[in-house]
Amino acid sequence: MCPPAQNHADSPELQKIRCVLVHDHVLLRHGLRRLLEDEPDLAVVAEAGNVAEALAQVREYQPEVVIADAHMFEFAADQTEWLILQESPKSKVLLLTMRSETQHARGEISCAVRQTSAEELVEMVRRVHCGEGPAPRETSRAQNEPENEKLGARKRLLTTREREVVKLLAEGRTVRSTAGILGLSVKTVDAHKFNLMRKLGLHNKAELVMWAIQKRVVKVPAGL
Repeated sequence: MCPPAQNHADSPELQKIRCVLVHDHVLLRHGLRRLLEDEPDLAVVAEAGNVAEALAQVREYQPEVVIADAHMFEFAADQTEWLILQESPKSKVLLLTMRSETQHARGEISCAVRQTSAEELVEMVRRVHCGEGPAPRETSRAQNEPENEKLGARKRLLTTREREVVKLLAEGRTVRSTAGILGLSVKTVDAHKFNLMRKLGLHNKAELVMWAIQKRVVKVPAGL
């Protein structure tokens, strides 16, 4: 495991791995930000929802790691990396992709695929920052698991009521407001939330948002 960033100055912020997060899905981007900022050694210094904004933010902040949706750039992985490094030569690039195969340019590009868990993604950010590639388990998992098999099986476990609860929570509703909308008690919604987390193998609301978007339970509003 790559150790957290070392202390280079008195400021606590400088101890962290500074990341720029690039994704055009607003809910997913916000979920990823929450996930990363829950870690004591990671900080998201900027977000971007399109390529022009991404390059401007990378140029301004010179982050240690750029975490980007591979398909936003509409280039091959090595070309995407080259484009980013023109703005910040010392940055490392971690691409997010829905494909099961990964692409590597000079062995330096890492890709987090659809099956990557939240814990694995956090660990990949640390490994990329240290100049390491994806862990063998991450690569083999992407190649050996049938597409959507695991997530599809989990989705089938949900009841109609649980689907309603997960949709509202993933859209940013609180437990109390979800209870009001569905005509349930707060304790009942809390129980549904607990069962959802257990069934889906999730640990926090950020992971819930990511799962809901992947399974199309929540749609990103048009124009965002």
